Amino acid sequence: MVKIKYDSQLMKTMSVFEQVTHAKLKDAVDQENRILFVTEENEAGRAIGRHHSNSEKLARLLKRKIKIVEFNPDVKGFIRNLVYPLNTRDIEESQGTITISSGDPETKRILIGRDAKNLKDLRSVVKRFFDIQEIRII
Repeated sequence: MVKIKYDSQLMKTMSVFEQVTHAKLKDAVDQENRILFVTEENEAGRAIGRHHSNSEKLARLLKRKIKIVEFNPDVKGFIRNLVYPLNTRDIEESQGTITISSGDPETKRILIGRDAKNLKDLRSVVKRFFDIQEIRII
């Protein structure tokens, strides 16, 4: 697990999220191309809103792309939530290494991303909550 530090801009963003959605927020990560919001368990539906109303309003207010993910205390469930809507065939954990079986080459390509950027982002978010060493895509 990584010690989390927030800057003032991200704190403001988190406050806007909670005001707009009325959902409990666990974490927010400012990634290059979007802001990832991690809600508490059973809060993602409230955060997204009926017909995506809250998520669309939030994206407009922040003038950024956003992704809302529900936290899961099980690392496998959390990774499934993070990579949704991509389908993973299997996720295995062994001695701090997570192995994701993608199933098809297109899903594998998206999970890894250009210059392994998506994989690095996935690894950094998962490390914020779980003690893992590595994530592998096969």
